Amino acid sequence: MPCLIELSQEMGTPICGSDFKTGQTLMKTVIAPGLRNRQIGVSGWYSTNILGNRDGEVLDDPGSFKSKEVSKTGVLTDILSSERYPDLYNDIHHVVRINYYKPRGDNKEGWDNIDIFGWLGYPMQIKVNFLCRDSILAAPLVLDLALFLDLAARANMRGIQEWMSFYFKAPVAKQGLEVEHDLSVQLLKLENTLRFFKGEELINHLGLTYYGVDEGDQA
Repeated sequence: MPCLIELSQEMGTPICGSDFKTGQTLMKTVIAPGLRNRQIGVSGWYSTNILGNRDGEVLDDPGSFKSKEVSKTGVLTDILSSERYPDLYNDIHHVVRINYYKPRGDNKEGWDNIDIFGWLGYPMQIKVNFLCRDSILAAPLVLDLALFLDLAARANMRGIQEWMSFYFKAPVAKQGLEVEHDLSVQLLKLENTLRFFKGEELINHLGLTYYGVDEGDQA
């Protein structure tokens, strides 16, 4: 909300996003960039979640599920840019379902069926079944964010902290900027920001210096 972003600037408070990226969406931010980078097409992505805790009980309600559906589907839409690659991602049938199943308890299961296609349009499939425990995945994120938000505040960094996007389904970015959901890019931003704090050389992955080639020697 623009008013909250403005308030964070006035109060000198760092903000970074909402809805931790721990289960199925984490898998999507790992798999989808790989498919895009290798130019493998996607025709459909069906996602089912089985939750047994309070989160699952609440999200079993269609009204409560709506906001979660937006964050889960938006990640894939942003990574697989149909505008940039219309032949590969312009017609993806993306379905997300959340089902409350009490015996599962705090464990959750994210099951994905991904229909892909390769050269000459040849169809293939990927199946992912991620069995995990919600609190075990979320607790380290809470600890990291507490430390990093405190670090940002002590460094007088106020407002949007995009470098913490690594942890969220719905990271915050400055108006007009495209939100980055690729997990590897998010990690690079996080690591470079921490290096900046320490006054260390930033990571660029150019790699030329490893092989005795100076940037100045390149035409």
